[in-house]
Amino acid sequence: MSGEKRQKTIVVGAGPVGALAALYAATRGDEVHVYDLRSDLRDPDTTPLNFTNSINLALSERGINALRHLRCPGLLEDVLEHSIPMYARMIHGRDTLGNLYEQPQTYDVHGRAIRAIDRAGLNKRLLDELDALPNVSFHFNHKLTGADFHRNLAWFETQDPHRKLQRHERHAEIEIPFDFMIGADGAHSAVRYHLMKFARMDYRQDYIDTLWCEFKIPPKDAKDGGGWRLSPNHLHIWPGGEFMFIAIPSFDQSFICTLFLPPSHFTSLSASPSALTDFFAINFPGVTPDLISPADLQHSFDHNPHLPLISINCTPYHFQSSCVILGDAAHAMVPFYGQGMNCGLEDVRLLYEFLDRHDPPASPSSSSPPQAPPGKAPLRATALAAYTAHRTPDTHTITSLALQNYTEMRSSVTSPLYQARKWAEEHANLWFPSLGWETRYARVSFGNERYGEVERHVREQGRLLVGGVMGVLGLVGMGVGVWGWRRWGR
Repeated sequence: MSGEKRQKTIVVGAGPVGALAALYAATRGDEVHVYDLRSDLRDPDTTPLNFTNSINLALSERGINALRHLRCPGLLEDVLEHSIPMYARMIHGRDTLGNLYEQPQTYDVHGRAIRAIDRAGLNKRLLDELDALPNVSFHFNHKLTGADFHRNLAWFETQDPHRKLQRHERHAEIEIPFDFMIGADGAHSAVRYHLMKFARMDYRQDYIDTLWCEFKIPPKDAKDGGGWRLSPNHLHIWPGGEFMFIAIPSFDQSFICTLFLPPSHFTSLSASPSALTDFFAINFPGVTPDLISPADLQHSFDHNPHLPLISINCTPYHFQSSCVILGDAAHAMVPFYGQGMNCGLEDVRLLYEFLDRHDPPASPSSSSPPQAPPGKAPLRATALAAYTAHRTPDTHTITSLALQNYTEMRSSVTSPLYQARKWAEEHANLWFPSLGWETRYARVSFGNERYGEVERHVREQGRLLVGGVMGVLGLVGMGVGVWGWRRWGR
């Protein structure tokens, strides 16, 4: 392949989805350039886009499968080694006698687990993998300011984070030609913004009536022997009806916690700081002072940002052969199904499955030279169109399910009806595995079935379950009627 012009792929966004997309492109032999608005994300002084320094995520089968298909020796094993399995939710509350309780709800009747993972750690591992490849270049502190997807040109401002511009100065702007652009630059995507000028894109965004704020449960004091203050193999939930508090384990034996609350509550608690501890005592029993001191609770509330939650759907995800958007840039979702990152990583796997199908990379042993990039454009255009058609209905489904799961986590988990259905579906799978009966959560988190197919199967299971219950009730009613007739009807 010496002397052959490589396809030049530029990836905008160096988060987990963008880094994985760059790895897939690089392993196909592309000349890959990764651009990001921020400084190197491996630098601890780099401020994340959400202005928080410690985000824990849930890695499940779809994300794991995307890493598995990359076939980078040791990568998946290293990622899993630095994650913590969570086998169940742990529901916290106070019973009618005023006693604190913990109630585990397993994710899966077969004992499968989702895995808590540090976002920054995963990102660093992927970027380190890219750094070792000779056909990959990084361009940090580069802001995408324009793109022409007919001529395959992009413009970036080059920014120096250590130098403050004078009033009359502007950042230098550079022009970059490319063959293929991948936009993985998040919910407020610059690539999507410029793509909308070329593609006839349907677009919808919704902010839900909830803000979130981060807290931290520290490890036990060293004088007490250290260790976890809660079980590390659970995702801990304090459901509050219209709000909730959750805690996810970290490798340093702390828990990263998130308060999800309507904006009106944040406003009232901000206006009366002394009310915060009482609010937690009433709605999230056992959190303070047992796990977080009142002073630390107040400090986190006052100094950590209160951030919005956005849901985005759009289509198409591409324009001709020039560009495609992935992850939150294409379908941002609220975090309540733990699928945002997993869905984005699955985007990468599926995109490259379509590219391999329609525009296969040349085999190193092939005697015929690979096509030059211009000749590959029609094949890539076909692949991108097929990807959009395949992926759009599924991502619209999971963004909707993520919204629905907020109700489940903050309210339904304490409902006897919810628990009864979960028990029935899990034990149908356990006792009659040939029926393929699984809960929606198990299908989404522990399999790679299309999200749309998951919903179709779950609706069918629901109809069968309701029909079965009605049938049983009917038989019971008939039995009671026959017994009554025999006893009193003669």
